[in-house]
Amino acid sequence: MSSSSQVAESWISSFCGLLGHEYFAEVSEDFIEDDFNLTGLQSQVPMYKEALEMILDVEPEDDDEEDEEEEDEDISDDGILGGSQEEADRKAELAYRRASERRHLRMASDLSVIESSAELLYGLIHQRYITSRPGIQQMFEKYELQHFGQCPRVFCIGAKVLPVGTSDTPGQETVKLFCSSCMDVYTPPNSRFQSVDGAFFGTTFGCLFFMTFPDIDVRGTLEKNNGVHAAQTGQAQAVVQEKSQLQGSINGVSASNLAPGLGPGAIYEPRIYGFRVSERARSGPRMQWLRDRPMDVDDLDEAFKFEENKMLDNHGSDDEIIVTEEDEEGEEEEGVADAEMAEPLPDRQRVRKEPVSRRRKVNGIVGASSPMNVNGVGAGAG
Repeated sequence: MSSSSQVAESWISSFCGLLGHEYFAEVSEDFIEDDFNLTGLQSQVPMYKEALEMILDVEPEDDDEEDEEEEDEDISDDGILGGSQEEADRKAELAYRRASERRHLRMASDLSVIESSAELLYGLIHQRYITSRPGIQQMFEKYELQHFGQCPRVFCIGAKVLPVGTSDTPGQETVKLFCSSCMDVYTPPNSRFQSVDGAFFGTTFGCLFFMTFPDIDVRGTLEKNNGVHAAQTGQAQAVVQEKSQLQGSINGVSASNLAPGLGPGAIYEPRIYGFRVSERARSGPRMQWLRDRPMDVDDLDEAFKFEENKMLDNHGSDDEIIVTEEDEEGEEEEGVADAEMAEPLPDRQRVRKEPVSRRRKVNGIVGASSPMNVNGVGAGAG
């Protein structure tokens, strides 16, 4: 009695419950049944109709049953027209065997194709669902519960990550993990996620998620790190965070959430016997500026800096116009007075320069000396 009263698990729930599918959200059937949300997917998925019926747990129409009914009608007609009952029974048995063989062949060949098509179709629907309001809210709950894990980078101090894709086309890349603390993507640490296509999450979801929830604290937890190095890192980042909190927000985003895992105290510095390795060394650090973050986050407010520079430029151009109009006559008078007071120098030698076109070109350079000229003396001189 209890077994019959239990509701069978849906295909969506069973798919999301598989090992390695912990990142997926359960798409509501109302979202799938809306044809507008499935626009353009029919051309990307083989056996689209059958795959959609499998996702929605709709029983497919069996064409073999209709064929059996037609054959039964033919057999009954033959019996009525004078055929023996034995022949009718024999034909019915042959028709049943033929139908069972067709059903077995179809189930063996088409079922695997339909299942793979259903997984592909659900993944593409999932990419669209997690960018909708109910879908992104469901992913937010999973993010808060740390269903996606933590950033593997040491200086992010256990910051939570999001599953994202580097391409929207299926079959290009597997799913990656995006950390908003260091603004970078990583491969999931467990190998069971290597079979999950990154297109099932897409390239839009990661950035849209943090734009939808700008008040999320993306910083890691310091309690999970131990040791002197972790304490020093925590102190350096605490100073940066204090300044960020005083600065408020930049373009609607809290300054404390602008890559808190980067900047002073959060960049690995190679050292040998306690001395930092120079960037000019052969094995020195490279591209550290990618991990850099200014102490004053206001330097990142490019919109404010642009408006400020624009105002300064306009103010400076007005001053230049005023100065030139006032001093034009004074400069002309000073130039005339200087010309009258100037006397020609008797010992002055006037050197006449040759035209540029007549100057000698050496190695394509005008006026350069010949490579055979040594201290101005030689065959190339003159």
